[in-house]
Amino acid sequence: MQHFDLDQLATFVAVVEAGSLTAGAPRVFLSQSAVSEQVRKLEERAGLPLLLRAKAGVSTTAAGDRLLAHARRLLALSEEAYRDLHGVTLQGELRLAVTDYFRPLELTRLLARLGEQHPQVRLNVSVLKSGAIEAGYARGAFDVGLSMRLAHAGAGTLERGSRVLRRESLQWMAAPGVRPARGEPLRLLALPDTCSLHQFTVGLLVRRKVAFSVVHIASGVAGLQSALAAGLGVACLNESSLAPGVVRLAEPHGLPALPRANFHVLPERPGEDAFVTRARALLAAQFA
Repeated sequence: MQHFDLDQLATFVAVVEAGSLTAGAPRVFLSQSAVSEQVRKLEERAGLPLLLRAKAGVSTTAAGDRLLAHARRLLALSEEAYRDLHGVTLQGELRLAVTDYFRPLELTRLLARLGEQHPQVRLNVSVLKSGAIEAGYARGAFDVGLSMRLAHAGAGTLERGSRVLRRESLQWMAAPGVRPARGEPLRLLALPDTCSLHQFTVGLLVRRKVAFSVVHIASGVAGLQSALAAGLGVACLNESSLAPGVVRLAEPHGLPALPRANFHVLPERPGEDAFVTRARALLAAQFA
């Protein structure tokens, strides 16, 4: 039977989250040479390179990204099985803040599954803009925060220790058959101008001298999806925001290329409760 070694997966996750082999070693109580050997064996088992190594640290390859999501789920499941057999349950109140853009068609189901698997966890969920999540987390309003940042030149950096949970491409989206009318301003749909994606999209179109008019402002991603499906115009959204009646704008559409969106789990705080640390790891594994 073909399978991965859990210790090697734990080492791989520690290295990715710490940003280097050296920084990851103390997390798994190994020497740097032992960590390097664990990663080498894991790549050998995978049959593909998983990490890109540079002076600044390591980053994941496309295969590494895919394995990272599986590894987190497997490690979380292993820990859950151990707790179950030893009668250790996850219990307490968790204040969770999630960006509206994160897997909007699946988020409710993910939260419901979490509640079913851990009935003694009392979830208090806020769906907010990323800026509000990061500001609220900084002042202690939330226990766990999941925010979105765009990977483009000039983008701000998150606090050290933030974990990239998921990467998605941004796409120009519209209803089937909707095309930007040649010679007319682009009919742009967006969230309010306090939204970072709204600001980025408008700034990009201005820089590229693409004529546009914001014809619809939705209060949230669900409203934006409905406006797109109704054929009101075009919007820039992350890939998992594709919904029934909404498609990627067919090429060639003449609009600027778009960067990637990174979804981050904000870093643990010094001295935080062990329940919150465990809950953050569980959420990261289940939501990846």
